[in-house]
Amino acid sequence: MRPTPASSPEPAPAAASPPSSSPPQRGEFLLVTCQGGAEGALSARFAELLPQATRAAWRRGIVTFRLGPLDPPDDFFPDAVYARSVIRSFGQVSGGDDDERITKLAALVGNTPFDTVHAWCRDPRTDVDVATIRGRLLAARGLPGDAPAAAAAGQLVLDCIVDGPDRWWVGWHRAAAPASRLPGGMHPVALPPDKVSRAWLKLDEAIALFGIPLARGQRAVELGAAPGGASQRLLEAGLAVVGVDPALVDPRVTAHPAFEQWRMRARDVRLRMFRDFDWVVADMNIDPRSTLESVERVVTGGAARAGGIIATLKLPDWSRAAELPDWLDRFRSFGFEPRARQLSTGGREICVVARRAAKGPRRAEVSRRATRPRDR
Repeated sequence: MRPTPASSPEPAPAAASPPSSSPPQRGEFLLVTCQGGAEGALSARFAELLPQATRAAWRRGIVTFRLGPLDPPDDFFPDAVYARSVIRSFGQVSGGDDDERITKLAALVGNTPFDTVHAWCRDPRTDVDVATIRGRLLAARGLPGDAPAAAAAGQLVLDCIVDGPDRWWVGWHRAAAPASRLPGGMHPVALPPDKVSRAWLKLDEAIALFGIPLARGQRAVELGAAPGGASQRLLEAGLAVVGVDPALVDPRVTAHPAFEQWRMRARDVRLRMFRDFDWVVADMNIDPRSTLESVERVVTGGAARAGGIIATLKLPDWSRAAELPDWLDRFRSFGFEPRARQLSTGGREICVVARRAAKGPRRAEVSRRATRPRDR
C-alpha cells in the first residue's frame, strides 16, 4: 500500500469491540524491522535492552531475536531507536501463489481471532500488490474488507511481511505505541506536491510519533532552514517561525506573514536575538557534533526559555551510531530530556526530540559554561 498525500493522521480510535485474546502459540522469536543498513545498530541496541535474547536470522531490513525463556508483553515495543515494527514471529510461508501461502499461513496461526491485518513489503522496491494480499487475508480471517490500515489501540494485529514474490514472514503484535498501529511502522503520508522539501515530511512524522505539543502562537527558530520544509510544517501548526540560513528559503515559505528569515549562519547570530523562542529546530546536513554545538549555543546562551528541541543528527556512516548515547547525554547536559528515533521518512539519521527537564542542566556543565567567554 502506498502512503497517501495528507497531513498527519489522527490518533487511532479505541477498538469498537473488546480486542481479541493473544494467540496460544506466542512464538519464540521477535522479528524487528528497520531501515536497510541499520541491522547492526539495531542489534547492538537490543543487546542492551534484552541481553538474554540472541540474534538469529537476519537480512536487509529485518532482524530476528530468539527469546528463550523471555516472554515480553503483547504490546512490547522497546525504545530501540532503529526499530520500525516489533512483532512475535510465527515463521515464514512460501508457495507458488497467494492461495497456497494463505493456506500455509492459516496452519501457522491457527484459529486465533485477529482484529486486523497489517501487510507491507520488507523492501519497498518489491513489485508486489500488498493491498490485494491484505484484502485476501482480511477475507480469510473473516474481517471486513474496508478495515482501516491503521490499527486501533489495543487491537490484535496479524502481520504479513512480503519478503519477495513467493515468500512471507508471518507474526503478530498488540497495537499500542503510535508506530505499532501502522503497517510496518511506516508513516502513512506521502510528500504533498505543495511542500518545499522532505524536511516537511520528516517533521510531520516526528509530530505524530513523539506527540510533539506544538501550539498555535508559539515561536520557533530553525537553524539551517533552507529551503524551508520544516519551517513550512511549523507555520502550518500555527507557530511564528524564524529561519536562520545564509541560503535562500523558498518563496512559498517566505511569503507567509508569520515567517522571518535571518540570512546568516547560526553561529553569527547574536545570542540575545535567540530570546523568546519556545522551540529550537535543527536539520542541518553537517556532522552531528557540529549540530549539537549549534543547538547548545542557542539553548544555553540565548533561547534560555525554550521548552523543546527537535534535532536531526546525520550519520555519515553506521559506525557513528555507537556515539548516540553520548549525544543524548549532551542534550541532558543542556537541561533537556531527549527521546530518539530513526524516522521511516528520513535517511541515515536520527531524530531527537528533547523537552526541558524539571531541573536545570547538570551542575558540572553549568560550572564549565560559566568560565566560557560569551558573546554579547
